[in-house]
Amino acid sequence: MKAYILQRVLSLIPVLLTVAIVVFFIMHLIPGDPASVMLGADATEDDIERLREELGLNLPMYEQFFNWVFGILQGDLGMSIYMKEPVLQVFMDHLGPTLSLAILAQGISILIAIPMGIIAAKKRGTSTDQMFMVGSLLGISLPSFLLALLLSLFFAVKLQWFPVAGYKPLDDGLLAHLEYLILPALSLGAIQAALIARMTRASMLEVLSMNYIKTAKSKGVKEKLIIYKHALRNAFIPILTVVGQTFGTLVAGAVITETVFNIPGLGQLIMNSIVQRDYEVLQGTVLLVSAAYVFINLIVDLLYGVVDPRVRLSRK
Repeated sequence: MKAYILQRVLSLIPVLLTVAIVVFFIMHLIPGDPASVMLGADATEDDIERLREELGLNLPMYEQFFNWVFGILQGDLGMSIYMKEPVLQVFMDHLGPTLSLAILAQGISILIAIPMGIIAAKKRGTSTDQMFMVGSLLGISLPSFLLALLLSLFFAVKLQWFPVAGYKPLDDGLLAHLEYLILPALSLGAIQAALIARMTRASMLEVLSMNYIKTAKSKGVKEKLIIYKHALRNAFIPILTVVGQTFGTLVAGAVITETVFNIPGLGQLIMNSIVQRDYEVLQGTVLLVSAAYVFINLIVDLLYGVVDPRVRLSRK
């Protein structure tokens, strides 16, 4: 197992290197000059050129790239052009809201999706199954920003159960923290739940059609025992894969939701950095989020052996 983990970790190096190359050159293709944005419309060409030289933006592209990569290898992601703070510090300052939002949204999606998928599989072909599948199809099709606006309009504006927008850190109390996160978490979690529910149903149907399940039914084993002890465990690897991928998506893709609800997370940081042309923050944030996504998938892969012992045997 140790050799397998080491092999998987080493395999991440070329992936992250590719991400670093793509991120760097895409960021520098964004129209606009950071120096011009920082100095404003009244700045002279001499002032802009002086600031570009100070920031190192006048260097050739390849030299800027190698300087950035060498800094990463030393644990330095650079300095924010606009905020004059280390990129890693800026990233950590905005990580908390995004992580809280992603964890809550993932919890909501799992609580909704797995029971819904199991019930749909048990009642295959019935009106209940069709109703759940239509609901999941709507969830997959509905844009997250539209669902966020609808939830905000109904629960925050009309019913006034939750704040329209904003954020309170966990230090202000758990209830206040959740009060500001529940609507954005619902808008994200409901969409992810649709995907998890469909995978749960498909995986459960496959397992329930196997001979050992039919044998257990013929011997009079209780349906709950068959469903939750035997079928669900054997069907859980595809479900776990989707859960891991959706959590990575929640961390990486909450940009629009955070913007709609004015949450000071990584999504808002990325949007502000694009407007300000803060290359260093954009590059560092996207690289770190990509690395987190890759590591989440690695952890999910390692959890396969915990869920299904047959996976551990196949690795030997």
